[in-house]
Amino acid sequence: MRNLVYDHRFNANEWFVILLLIAGLAVTFSLPRRFPMKQSAVFFIFGLFGGLFLDHTISVYPIDFYDVNDASRYEWMDFLTYLMYSPFSYLYAYCLDKWKIRPAHVPLYIIAWGLISTGLEGLAVLAGVFHYKNGYGIFFSFPIYLIMNSFYTMLLYAIQGLPRRENV
Repeated sequence: MRNLVYDHRFNANEWFVILLLIAGLAVTFSLPRRFPMKQSAVFFIFGLFGGLFLDHTISVYPIDFYDVNDASRYEWMDFLTYLMYSPFSYLYAYCLDKWKIRPAHVPLYIIAWGLISTGLEGLAVLAGVFHYKNGYGIFFSFPIYLIMNSFYTMLLYAIQGLPRRENV
């Protein structure tokens, strides 16, 4: 195991989280309203919960594949990191609905968002948001995003109903 050096100053990792959160919220709130408020809230909460659940599943003892931000322990900035997932969760639902992705094309949609998510995670690693350890690497994240996006798509269909056959 390599030694991880944590930077405890307010710098790149905090700015990355704050700017990505602001940018995601700005895009989200600039879009025309597409869903009822309760559905929108569910989409935002799913992003927050998904980040918290997965990170606290694979980033804590005994698995402990990575640390978030400036320390191994949970800090207030970590909450903003998880909140950062919320606008992207909403955008996933928004685009799926707006573009009327046919069920036959949903796997491509899931893969595209998996690539986007992995790319954003790569940028987050460069900014110092995530610190991999115990053999973990970004290549493990891609299948996790595929699984998460698949569950999320099922949730969206459960909330909104499956696309009708005539729309397929």
